[in-house]
Amino acid sequence: MTPWRPTAPIANLHRRADALRYTREFFRARGVLEVETPALVNAPVSDVNIDTVRAMLPGRAAPMFLHTSPEYAMKRLLAAGSGDIFQICHVFRGAERGRQHNPEFTMLEWYRLGFPLEDLMHEVAELTRGILGDVKLPVEMLTYREAVHRHAGFDPLESPDAELRDKARELGLGDREAQAASRDVLLDLIVGARVGPALGADALTFVHRYPASQAALARLDADDPRVALRFELYHRGVELANGYHELASAAEQRARFAADQQSREARQLPVNRLDENLLAALDAGLPDCAGVALGFDRVLMLASGAATIDEVLAFPMERA
Repeated sequence: MTPWRPTAPIANLHRRADALRYTREFFRARGVLEVETPALVNAPVSDVNIDTVRAMLPGRAAPMFLHTSPEYAMKRLLAAGSGDIFQICHVFRGAERGRQHNPEFTMLEWYRLGFPLEDLMHEVAELTRGILGDVKLPVEMLTYREAVHRHAGFDPLESPDAELRDKARELGLGDREAQAASRDVLLDLIVGARVGPALGADALTFVHRYPASQAALARLDADDPRVALRFELYHRGVELANGYHELASAAEQRARFAADQQSREARQLPVNRLDENLLAALDAGLPDCAGVALGFDRVLMLASGAATIDEVLAFPMERA
């Protein structure tokens, strides 16, 4: 195929257009407002696992950044009284390229006021089944603890670090790296290799109640503070969505951001300033809500039977 041509078959571009139309109708019927927020932002995310793309603009000494998610800006809208909102947008993650990854991809993100985590999971399932064209696809819900025990054979909340290091060595991690790795790094390695690929073979599988150390922007579970009110959705071994019962405390969020910055410094990663506008919005009052980000291209991959993300994109990175 010549480089000027799209990598996606034209039929898949029609499928994308149909899915975008279906998604907007889905939210319009529920009274959820579509919003747009800037792709170019002043403060990037602090997550150590996300590589933000910098942009230097003429006349500015400080860099700006292409957003990796519209989450921070959307929460500012929520605090300003927007009500339920959704957004479909392109986001950018610099270090991601592979069968399921393109550095620029489409994210669908939405927030529902007054929704507990379970209600949001059911809504995610309804939308995803509609895009996949299988309204009867079963839905399975597992706690993180249940999923890891079932597919990796240990208790992620109670097992000692030594057992996790042994599991990681079985996956090929060297002794030195295993000894140096944090508990969360070990868990991510094991879940990525053993658990995720086994999930959702014949269902939409939601994994919820992640360890509190992986809460990110989610609240902790008041009934069990060892875990966070966070979920991920898997189908046919592919991670599709990540959702939270959103943390509303500015003080707690600032502390988590500071911990992220310390981790970034320890790993010799860029450390950038915090998003003070987000923290100010949380101080002003974020309404009780749950939110989720869904990888739109990955759902389209599954809907079309595509083997790679390139088959559902007009022009991936190499042809942009």
